[in-house]
Amino acid sequence: MGKSYKGAISFGLIYIPISLYNAVRSNTISFNLIDKETMSRIHYLKTCANCEGKVVDNKDIVKGYEYEENKYVIFDNEDFEKLKSKRDKTIVIEQFVNLSDIDPVYYNKPYYVVPEKGAEKAYDLLKKAMERSKKVGIAKAVLGSKESLIAIRVKNDIMYLYTMNFHEEITDPPYIAPKLKTNKKELELATALINSMKRSFNPEEYVDEYRRKIIKAIEAKIAGQEIVVKEDEDINPAIDLMVALEKSLEQMRDSLNK
Repeated sequence: MGKSYKGAISFGLIYIPISLYNAVRSNTISFNLIDKETMSRIHYLKTCANCEGKVVDNKDIVKGYEYEENKYVIFDNEDFEKLKSKRDKTIVIEQFVNLSDIDPVYYNKPYYVVPEKGAEKAYDLLKKAMERSKKVGIAKAVLGSKESLIAIRVKNDIMYLYTMNFHEEITDPPYIAPKLKTNKKELELATALINSMKRSFNPEEYVDEYRRKIIKAIEAKIAGQEIVVKEDEDINPAIDLMVALEKSLEQMRDSLNK
């Protein structure tokens, strides 16, 4: 597991050198694009739009911002680094909040926070203090080429860092359903159905079934076999909401009694 970031967390006057490691990995199955006639892989070339299709090498490609049509200012890595202050490169905790204060829509990507050699004592102190207070640290820092809002949390003796979306990045919902007059009996049945399905969350119970199907299909094709899938059960939703609720509750009770 490689480091994603090396820097420091600042907590008051305490400076804690740390590294960040990805807390999730991608399980996406990669498919190559190929020519169906020759079975050769497709390659994409980077060409110059105004140079009669001239192929441009990566070393000759730079970042440009278009401020007028076909007029650009060039930025290289040194320009971006100049704009980062020492504070930008440090994860400065600015406040502590309750976990319940943070709407999950703001969360982006999780990382493990690991102390650098010599920073273990300060790291452990911050971790224990956060665990005792049950608070989440809110910070900002430039990670890579983008400033991120950050939440730092301790759970089960592990310190996590979550990059977050800024409020200005959150879009308004496209539609808000109106509040309608609710049938009391329907509401009671819906609540009873929710309560009958309530249990502790165990993430290990949930696996990517579609990914497993793709892997089996790949194995079948390699073996020269046809892809065989189970026939889908027909889903016939009840037209009447009350009937649907009663049947759903009955099915749930039957499954619990088995």
